[in-house]
Amino acid sequence: MRIALGIEYDGSSYCGWQLQEGVVTVQGVLEDALARVANTPIRVITAGRTDAGVHATGQVVHLETDVKRSDFSWVRGTSRYLPDDVTVLWAKHVDDEFHARFSAIERSYQYLILNRKERPAILHKKVTWEYRSLDISLMQTAASALVGRHDFNAYRAVACQAKSPVRDLRELSIERHGDFVVINARADAFLHHMIRNIAGVLSSIGAGERPPVWAQEVLLSCDRTRGGVTAPPDGLYLNQILYPEKFRIPTIKNRSWMFGL
Repeated sequence: MRIALGIEYDGSSYCGWQLQEGVVTVQGVLEDALARVANTPIRVITAGRTDAGVHATGQVVHLETDVKRSDFSWVRGTSRYLPDDVTVLWAKHVDDEFHARFSAIERSYQYLILNRKERPAILHKKVTWEYRSLDISLMQTAASALVGRHDFNAYRAVACQAKSPVRDLRELSIERHGDFVVINARADAFLHHMIRNIAGVLSSIGAGERPPVWAQEVLLSCDRTRGGVTAPPDGLYLNQILYPEKFRIPTIKNRSWMFGL
């Protein structure tokens, strides 16, 4: 049987999603908990690997097993054995055609910035702190040049292993909610560090250090060294993985846990 699961986690205490020897990862604690429910080793396939410190409200994985458990048991049983900062939101038996990664047609992220002079305390590691005043109108102008299907080589990590740097960025919007600036991004897929590199460029533009046209200049250069700093992982959230309707995979209605968007 193939089972799909929706996962939520605070990535602050983990060395990223992917299983690694000698360190604690989200995949590691999830597979350990699933193995206790199934009484046999379990390996999961994820829709998207997140970096150390990155969070998720809508991660999706699938697993294959001969063990018979109800959807309710996969949810409540697995969450029982998980640390407090990781939980299973839903479980669903799916057709063998479904694949958490390859069946996905769109991924959505949010990047949350606390834009004030004082650093965060309660939201430490939950948002990225930016003490410089950000002008979101400048950021919005810059972001508009990045929307569409482009070669994003200048916005990916040097170590990115994706075969092609071309991605279809379907949304890149910026909103302000009081002291918070929110970057919303939707694409068919994202490159390693792509959103964090975009956030770094937009933040420099919003702070008045660079003109809005700089975002497009970086894009057209196809040169990562032209792109400035990579923004911290703290404020980055994987919010939703979209699949074809035929799979009937649950979606997260609210894209931001903080603002109810």
